[in-house]
Amino acid sequence: MPETSENLVRIYSEVFSRIDPDRTPPAVSVRFYPYVNLNNTIRVRNGKVFVRISTMLEDAPGHIHEALAIILVCKLLRRSVPRKIDEIYKLYISSPGIRERVLENKRRKGRKVVNDPKGDVYDLRSIFGRLNEEYFEGDLQRPEIGWSSKRTFRRLGHYDQAHNTIIVSKSLDSKTIPAFVVEFVVFHEMLHIMHPTIHRNGRRYSHTAAFKRDERKYEYYDEAESWIDRNSNRLKEIAGAVGSKKRYWGLFD
Repeated sequence: MPETSENLVRIYSEVFSRIDPDRTPPAVSVRFYPYVNLNNTIRVRNGKVFVRISTMLEDAPGHIHEALAIILVCKLLRRSVPRKIDEIYKLYISSPGIRERVLENKRRKGRKVVNDPKGDVYDLRSIFGRLNEEYFEGDLQRPEIGWSSKRTFRRLGHYDQAHNTIIVSKSLDSKTIPAFVVEFVVFHEMLHIMHPTIHRNGRRYSHTAAFKRDERKYEYYDEAESWIDRNSNRLKEIAGAVGSKKRYWGLFD
């Protein structure tokens, strides 16, 4: 049975008292909000605390709402989240039922802009087809595939399971980028179709041992990894982010 607004306010007030017993608990407003993703937020405005919880958690049991309250209040007060509490919440949201609910919500509400796969230099659809025949025996059903709207360097590619879409950074559509680098990024994202993310004990594993083993089957794996590692500054220049000090490798999803 879904928790009522009154019960949720009580939970958050009690959590504030437990975590910060020296202060009077602030006034709290709790409401559900139809986020596309499984987001939950907590903010302070004019001395009052406003909590927004994803509608996908409306029917979560009381102990899950209590765990979430502890996580949000700890973050607000800059306290460490107890490991056990974090595990309880992550285990719940990684359960098959919740994961499927999140994916379905993304499909219904989320918008995915997919640009033309035929770029100025490279044709992603052609690359996908060639790699599919060479490494997957043509068995992978082609997803939507296209270039990103903006040139990026922190993420060169990602696969969106909810929308079955591969997006490759427009930064790679350049004569200065070797073909084997573009192919490697596409190949990496294709492997995410073959090796879906695994959820185990509240943890998310996207790059499993099997994934990494198959990734090394790409003919120019070493050359592509080495080129990307050596050319972070070039990628930043192409993306127009020369002044950024953040490391570029976060690269694939």
